[in-house]
Amino acid sequence: MQLGNPMRMDAYLARIGYSGDLRPSAAVLAALHLAHATHIPFENLDVLRGVPIRLDLESLQRKLVDGRRGGYCFEHNLLFSAVLEELGFTVTRLAARVRHRRTDVPPRTHMLMLVDVDEQTLLADVGFGAEGLLCPVPFGSGQESQQFAWTYRVVQGPRGTALRDGHEWVLQSRHGDEWLDLYSFTLDPQQQIDYEVANHYTSTHPESRFVKGLTVQLPTPVARTALRNRELTVDTGGETTTRVMADDEEIRRTLRETFGLPAPDDLRIP
Repeated sequence: MQLGNPMRMDAYLARIGYSGDLRPSAAVLAALHLAHATHIPFENLDVLRGVPIRLDLESLQRKLVDGRRGGYCFEHNLLFSAVLEELGFTVTRLAARVRHRRTDVPPRTHMLMLVDVDEQTLLADVGFGAEGLLCPVPFGSGQESQQFAWTYRVVQGPRGTALRDGHEWVLQSRHGDEWLDLYSFTLDPQQQIDYEVANHYTSTHPESRFVKGLTVQLPTPVARTALRNRELTVDTGGETTTRVMADDEEIRRTLRETFGLPAPDDLRIP
């Protein structure tokens, strides 16, 4: 997939604080994935400001790299997939239905990718937010992936269920003895126009959760910090704490100090 404009690799690597090996391997993929996920926030500030979300590579680099901003799934994963292909990885871009905290059948409004490297296929996704991955997950085997305090797996959806069929795959996270669905997907490769259409829905439709509320998140190996409207939540994998922001100024200060993001005057805080 051609996104236009060259990838400014040095600037991107500086943005994610990575200075290691760049030769295509499963170990390098995991290191880049972790660095990206823990340095570039998941956020929807521009959606709430009414600023269009551009998905061409130059716009992605200008915002997430040069501007030291974050973004949501299409921005993160299109940028990351361009990086991987520039380095020589084999990438297949896919689309998913988000099942997290839902019981209906949602549209395919999430982007993920499969990466073939070292004779294996791995699911990579640096743009899910919420309980998103820190590292890639093995695809096709059902193998569990322990990522610090969190555990994931990819399984094939059982036939005959209300939400899934045997042609879908499901990314799950473990909560105690229970596995919870995060999203489901098929193996149909997606093109840039597919993401443009989905991006238009998620960034402009009045029922999109990104239009209706503020979402800012950034994980580390020890904790996941999330600001949802006026609530700040910290999840360590074993304990979750939540507190309500006192006022708009505390929210703006949290954006700057906790997430390293600007707090523009025209930001609408629900």
